[in-house]
Formats: sequence, structure tokens, C-alpha cells
Amino acid sequence: MTDLNQLIQWRREFHRFPETGWSEFWTTSRIADYLEEMGAELLFGKQIINSEFVRGRNQKVVDKGIQNALAYGAKQKWLDKMDGYTGCVAIFDSGKAGKTVALRFDIDCVNVGETKAENHIPNQLGFASINDGFMHACGHDGHITIGLGTALWLSQNKDKYTGKVKIVFQPAEEGVRGAAAIAASGVIDDADYFASSHISFCAFSGTVIPDLKNFLSTTKIDIRYRGKPAHAGAAPHLGRNALLAAAHAVTQLHGIARHGSGMTRINVGVLNAGEGRNVVPSKAEIQLEVRGENKEINQYMVDQVMQIARGAAISFDVAYETEIMGEAVDMSNDKALVELVSEIALQQPQVNEIVDYAFNASEDATILGRRVQEQGGKAIYFILGADRTAGHHEAEFDFDERQLETGVNVYTALVGRLLGD
Repeated sequence: MTDLNQLIQWRREFHRFPETGWSEFWTTSRIADYLEEMGAELLFGKQIINSEFVRGRNQKVVDKGIQNALAYGAKQKWLDKMDGYTGCVAIFDSGKAGKTVALRFDIDCVNVGETKAENHIPNQLGFASINDGFMHACGHDGHITIGLGTALWLSQNKDKYTGKVKIVFQPAEEGVRGAAAIAASGVIDDADYFASSHISFCAFSGTVIPDLKNFLSTTKIDIRYRGKPAHAGAAPHLGRNALLAAAHAVTQLHGIARHGSGMTRINVGVLNAGEGRNVVPSKAEIQLEVRGENKEINQYMVDQVMQIARGAAISFDVAYETEIMGEAVDMSNDKALVELVSEIALQQPQVNEIVDYAFNASEDATILGRRVQEQGGKAIYFILGADRTAGHHEAEFDFDERQLETGVNVYTALVGRLLGD
């Protein structure tokens, strides 16, 4: 059985040092410290990241992350190996012929300031976030911990499995930005099985959701317009109005005809434009997302967005560019793994119920899962229930740490059943 005290210690350490996507240099370094002690083979940087598929990575955020990591005591040798890209993959090879299992755990935080309330347990026990405006408010500190707990078991029980296990500690899940680059690197292309999960979310302590349904494909897109400034009173005819191009695009975007074969979503979340009230606006940026019931329907939405973006640019005679900032795909869990996780979960002392749930949201672990499925393997994404003090991404968020043990036990049992000697 897993040492719960060790799991809690790890979780609280990572909770104190939250880092946003693509800046998780201290987090990756600390994970590597522990994995090195366990004897894992470690891969970093371009070994696991295809830079052509990196989404939503801001160099200023990256540079600040490296600076903070060094201040917090990250080892230079790990930063050198990362070469500017966070995350790592740990490989545990049994030394015996067999299949390969890939497990994925996300490591980034949320851009939320942690509550200062005295009754908040991280404040009471001294492990609240030390990074203002950033917090592990989605449970990824717990995911890291479950990954490390599973790694420790693998390092101590090589006689109990064959083949190998690859544990992916993935950066930048928030905004679904990190998985595409890892998938495109090919690092898990040899996997016969893939598993990932989320703690709490839509399930409480004592519950596991082994067959999460209705993953939506999604694409996050930025549209940037560049016009020409001019005096709004004396010479407005000399300007090229980027704000009007963006505003025109927004109204058309929300008018995209919905697809007749399945559910679609679109939301423009941000519109920034202009320089001053007496200047013809020369800059505008739209931040939006589309979702679709499957990959094909989502692509229809993306195509419509790109056409509207171009049309608005032509109409107002401005330059434009688009950038994919994040993406995820739909995925269906493989029945054999659903049945196996269900059986294993009900054997855990803290689990008393298996339920179904329609997710109707997106998770970029699906990109990794689909990659494995397309290579002929099997994949699953499930929910480990845990009581929580507030909703995910809220300042008061905290979860039942006892379920860390449940998580490790489910993963280690799953590996044992899939790769059992």
C-alpha cells in the first residue's frame, strides 16, 4: 500500500509553488529530483516536445518561469536539459519483454489568487501558494503526486510487471495547450495502453467515474488585426480601422450556422482594441474558442472562423493573422479498460460507487489517448472522486487528500493487471 503521509507531503510541496502553463520549470525540476532518486530514465525538452505543435507559449512567461525556478532552488542541470520547454517523461523498464503503458499527469496551475481566509486549510497548515495570482486550484498538484506515487511503486516492484511504463508529466493543460506537442514528438507512439484521470471535478470521495463520456473537440484561436492609425477628427479617411474589423468579425462569429450532425459551441471571450479615443484604432485582438461534438464538426467551426477572420480583414482593408492557442479532440474510452478500472476501483477501501457522467467539456489528454488508439492501442480517461471545499478554479479550492492514496492504488493495480508478470 502507498504511504499516504508521503503523498500528502508531496502534494503540499507542489501546492506552495504553482506555475502557469509553459513556465513550470521549478515544478519539472522538483519532479525530476524525485524521479532521479527512483532510478527512472528521464526525457526532457525536444525529446518529448515537438515545437511546431506548441500552443499558447509566451516567451515572457517562459523567461519569468526560469528566473523564478532558479530563485526557488531548481537545479541548473535540469533546466539545461529542458532547453526552454517544461514537462518530462519518466521511463520505468522492467527489463523483461512486454507491452508498454503510458500514463499522463498534468502539472500546471491556474491563474487564480488563493484565498487569504483563515479557515482555508492550506493557510492554516502553511502550504498556501507563495506565487501571488497563481494557485493549484484544479488539483494538478494532486495529479503530480499520484504520478510520483505510481513511479515510486514502479521503482520498487519491477518483479511484478513486464515491459515498460512511460509516465508523462505534461505542461500547459489549462487552455489545452500542452498535449499536442507531446503527442507530435512520438514519445508515446509505442504505447499499447494509455491512461489519465482528473481528481474530484464532478465526483466526490467514494466515487469513481471510469467511463467519462462526451469529450468535446475544441480549438482555441487568437485573431489579430493590424490597421493604420490616423487623427479621428482631422483625417479619419487616412486610417484603417482594426477595431471595426474585429467588431464586425465578432458579430459574424456568433452567427456561424450550427452543424446539423452534432453539437457545436463558440465563445468570444476577449476583444481588445485601440490606442485612444481620438485615434483611428490600428490594433485589435480577438480571443475565442470553438467546440464540436467530434473532430470533424469542430473542424467545420474552425474553417468558418478562419473564413470570417479573412473576410473582415478584406472588408476593412487591414492585415490580419490567426494563431492556434490550444486544442483537444473527442475520445471514447475503450471498453476493456473501462471494465478493468471499474473492477479495480471497487476493490479500493475508499471507493463504494461507480457512476457514469457526460463531461460535455474538453481535456487535452484526449490528444494523447487518441494518438495511442490510432496506433492500435487502448485508452481511458477517468475521474477519481474527492470531496472539495469549492469549485475548480475558485480561490477557496481544496480537496480530500486521502484520495491521493486511492489514485495511486488504482494506477498501480492497473499497471499490474496490464503488464503483470
